[in-house]
Amino acid sequence: MHAKHTLGEPAATKPGGAGASEEFEKLLQRRWSCRAFLPDQVPDDVITEMFALAGRTASWCNTQPWHVYLTKGGATRRLAETLTEHARTRPQVSDFEAPARYRGVYRDRRREAGHALYASLGIDRADLSAREAQLMRNFVFFGAPHVAVVTTDRDQGVYGAVDCGGYVANLLNAATSLGVATIPQAAIAMHSDHVRDYFGIPEDRLIVCAVSFGYPDTAHPVNGFRTSRAVLDDTIIVVDDRPRNEQNR
Repeated sequence: MHAKHTLGEPAATKPGGAGASEEFEKLLQRRWSCRAFLPDQVPDDVITEMFALAGRTASWCNTQPWHVYLTKGGATRRLAETLTEHARTRPQVSDFEAPARYRGVYRDRRREAGHALYASLGIDRADLSAREAQLMRNFVFFGAPHVAVVTTDRDQGVYGAVDCGGYVANLLNAATSLGVATIPQAAIAMHSDHVRDYFGIPEDRLIVCAVSFGYPDTAHPVNGFRTSRAVLDDTIIVVDDRPRNEQNR
């Protein structure tokens, strides 16, 4: 394994003063996962701009494997009703294999995020019914007026799914830049059989996830917490041109 040594902290200022990189940094810092939305729909021109920007995502051989099923108005409410009933009564069926387990730091980060979520709502760890009720809020999209179900081309396998991950990330940031709140939801893809039937999604498409979006209910306590981020030295291994036995000196 390569020796690890520090990158240090990000520079406080960048050459040339304030510019595009600073604006991008601010955008990334503003993005968060919204779990309580206002009922107001996002105007069509804003939605169009969001998805046009996300469409600039890089992809393997420029295949652009994402196809999106987008709801608004009554279509969102009808999907929520049927999906909630399905989730209550049927087992999970996903087009992708779920994580086998979370170990070490990944378990710790997951727990930290979960604790912060429930603490924001005043839900005790032992209150299983309240925790279950909050879990079921996934299937009404936390009150969002819009849901975008992101699918990939089955034949492109993991590469298509990775490309769709980049598309989702860019969609979240594009929405943030336009004042629209979002939450990416794997929970929706855990019931891919129902989602496929509801939209008539063909078998050559795999359901990756959903992105629910709208305008945030900023007064709701669940929207008051933020997750932490790992420091660079915990996620990046730097390899330089020195011999391996000298790299950690």
